[in-house]
Amino acid sequence: MKINLDQAIKNSFIAKGWDGHSAVLLVRGDQQTIELFKDGESVSRMWPVSTGLAGFGNQDGSGCTPTGLHYISACIGADAPLGAVFKGRKPTGEVVQSLPDSATGDYITSRILRLAGLEEGVNLGGDVDSESRYIYIHGTPYHGQLGQPVSAGCVRMANRDIIDLFELVSVDTMVLILT
Repeated sequence: MKINLDQAIKNSFIAKGWDGHSAVLLVRGDQQTIELFKDGESVSRMWPVSTGLAGFGNQDGSGCTPTGLHYISACIGADAPLGAVFKGRKPTGEVVQSLPDSATGDYITSRILRLAGLEEGVNLGGDVDSESRYIYIHGTPYHGQLGQPVSAGCVRMANRDIIDLFELVSVDTMVLILT
């Protein structure tokens, strides 16, 4: 199935310096998916995600997934094993590949793509700064919860999916998060 970027979304990326050819990511909150576009034309890959249980918003402390245009400011965990647990962006040595949905804890596993905002006053600066809020796209052991808004504000992906995505993007890849 081919899904093209609509012109308004393309224009958002272009306005922030996108060359029209490098990979970009689109998080669709209404569909709980993340899509990878290359060459700006059609979806190259799509995965299920989980966004914030509290909904969408950019305020620090809200528990919401921030909206708007971002870029990947750091790619963390390149050599970590599947299910590696991270705290403070450092591997703990623990490995958790999957957990039942009834388990508790907000695990950050496998890989981390740290996000920084590109829109002053929306997701950059002050009390709406996505990077200082430690907003990530990261792996989760709660695979049964994907497709539902259940995170503490980050964008969660299955462990294997985040590893796949990690190999397809780099620092400076742009990410647009829509509600």
